Amino acid sequence: MSLFATKSIGRIMSEAEGGKHHLKRTLGPVNLIALGIGAIIGAGLFSLTGLAASKAAGPAVALSMVVAAIGCAFAGLCYSEFSCMIPVAGSAYTYAYATLGEWLAWIIGWDLVLEYAVGSATVSISWSGYVYSLLKDFGITLPAAIAAGPLGMKLPDGSHITGYFNLPAVIIIVLISMLLIVGIKESARTNGIVVTIKLLVVLVFIGLGWKYINPVNYHPFIPPNTGVFGEFGISGIMFGAGIIFFAYIGFDAVSTTAQEARNPQRDMPIGIIGSLAVCTVLYILFSGVLTGILPYTKLGGVAPVADAVNETGIRWLMLAIKVGIICGYTSVMLVMLLGQSRVFFSMSRDGLVPPVFSAIHARFHTPWRSNILFCFFVAPFSAFLSLDIVGEMTSIGTLFAFVIVCAGVWMMRVKNPDTPRPFRVPWVPVVPILGIVWNFAMMYSLGWTNWARLIVWLIIGQVIYFSYSRYHSHLRQGGQTVSK
Repeated sequence: MSLFATKSIGRIMSEAEGGKHHLKRTLGPVNLIALGIGAIIGAGLFSLTGLAASKAAGPAVALSMVVAAIGCAFAGLCYSEFSCMIPVAGSAYTYAYATLGEWLAWIIGWDLVLEYAVGSATVSISWSGYVYSLLKDFGITLPAAIAAGPLGMKLPDGSHITGYFNLPAVIIIVLISMLLIVGIKESARTNGIVVTIKLLVVLVFIGLGWKYINPVNYHPFIPPNTGVFGEFGISGIMFGAGIIFFAYIGFDAVSTTAQEARNPQRDMPIGIIGSLAVCTVLYILFSGVLTGILPYTKLGGVAPVADAVNETGIRWLMLAIKVGIICGYTSVMLVMLLGQSRVFFSMSRDGLVPPVFSAIHARFHTPWRSNILFCFFVAPFSAFLSLDIVGEMTSIGTLFAFVIVCAGVWMMRVKNPDTPRPFRVPWVPVVPILGIVWNFAMMYSLGWTNWARLIVWLIIGQVIYFSYSRYHSHLRQGGQTVSK
């Protein structure tokens, strides 16, 4: 076995619980499930479902949900095994570090930077648009100059505003960052409140919307392919799964909090699989109602859920939906910024990024400096980017991380079969192989532009790794770390 695979697990565990790198264990299974739901139900459900239906899958977007969920299930089982074996912060980065080596771990960690940090910025812009629209419903109109960036912003009603600085988006990033600094327990409580609100809104939409379904809108359920790969037909279902996969990354964020779970060996599998199961059922029901109320050809707007609610004529439901969407976006940003700081916490602990990212606050027991730095990193994107970026965000990086995790579980079973595993993935290597193939198939369906984005970002990461990280790696310096 390699140097990394033989020494890393024990070293990571000892460092994680030691002195300066210690995080407070306060999260139970309900908190973890709520964190997962907080990240899963958000931008994907309220925005990308309509996009996937109108551009790729038609009414069969419900099948796209199933395809994406199956890929997540394979990866989720592998995440659960790793999170029990290595119950520390870092998610896919830590698992790859302990099993596949430092270089591949860096690639995963660097990709998660884009997934979490830039994703938080784009979601904050969507949040700002719905807040602007909700305030307008109550007769309060924010000045466009401070409500949108110079690239402009589309609103839920389809209108467009252009300004100089998106102040609401910046404010929510700052507030969430401050909450994360105060403590994980307080963050989890806040997340639990907003998750409850948005779940109620989702259930109300499903319950009331069911009465307004027109069966004609389901025909044809799988529209014939246009001759272009990804435009309806079977390839459209796969492309739709790739589009909405962004909505399923919540359980990945759950795994970043393993070091703050009270009983990670028991609670992490419950949090990961539980949040995935709950959200998959809701996604399928939600997409079924959405495509039943409106023809899929009319769901390509900025706010497809709002368009569907307008079709019902229930005015109070429109306000409730906006509140639910705002809560949904809030919890997504909270969990993304939480996950980002925990990934960089682990990378800093290993010497791959500067030690400032693993500095723990003496009172709050959180990586506060990391939270502050990412606040300053994300806020400018929130202030000046366009809302359209939300639709352009893809899931290819997350899928890549899932492929690596599935491969890591398989390799660990082969190379280190006697390591204690409180939770074991069934039918190895069948499940990991299916996870690799299934998730790679969704990566392939996303097209060359998204592959180009991933490759360019990874090239930038390689420059940083070989110019800084490789020379500051604690493992390459004989295993000495700042925590010892």
